[in-house]
Amino acid sequence: MNLLLIRLIIFAVLFLAGLKLYRMYREWKLDREDALNVESQQEGGQMVRCAWCQVHVPESDALRDHGKWFCSSAHRDRFLQEQRPEE
Repeated sequence: MNLLLIRLIIFAVLFLAGLKLYRMYREWKLDREDALNVESQQEGGQMVRCAWCQVHVPESDALRDHGKWFCSSAHRDRFLQEQRPEE
């Protein structure tokens, strides 16, 4: 009977230690992801999609015209040329 109680206590301690380690790992992982997100936002800002080719580019590198984002001036010009006949 005493041996069973000792095993139960050891199991409970190991389980709680494992749970604590898992929580520490999860918190470390979330902190690391947050740090990576902050770095990526500082490097180029938000990602926006080109209205012509649908490629995502950093907002700092993109061009904005008529409320739409473009990856280059050539794509902006081509998009605007194709939109004019419809209007």
